[in-house]
Amino acid sequence: MHELSLCMELIRVIEEQNRRQPFRRVRAVRLAVGALAGVEIEALRFGFTVAAQGTLAENAVLEIEQPAGQAVCLDCGAVVEVRNREDPCPRCGGYFPQVRGGTDLRVVELEVE
Repeated sequence: MHELSLCMELIRVIEEQNRRQPFRRVRAVRLAVGALAGVEIEALRFGFTVAAQGTLAENAVLEIEQPAGQAVCLDCGAVVEVRNREDPCPRCGGYFPQVRGGTDLRVVELEVE
């Protein structure tokens, strides 16, 4: 489960931010996880609960946005929104989109006190 290692890295980022600008605890973590990032959201939620135990983020709310991916259809050249790599092009039905976005996971905001 690579989601747990992602959560461990997230905790490391939170601790680094705390060293830069100290805070007592994290109330909420807002993430953007692209639809094509290959991350199982429920596993990420579970991993965060496990990784946050005993840290500044323990009991923090994990809020996750899932922006759609963006791809270029190699058949018709259209730039389209996709939620799954196997989805056909909504314009022409082609099946070979070139992914342009929606593959990242990033911290949008930390709500701290």
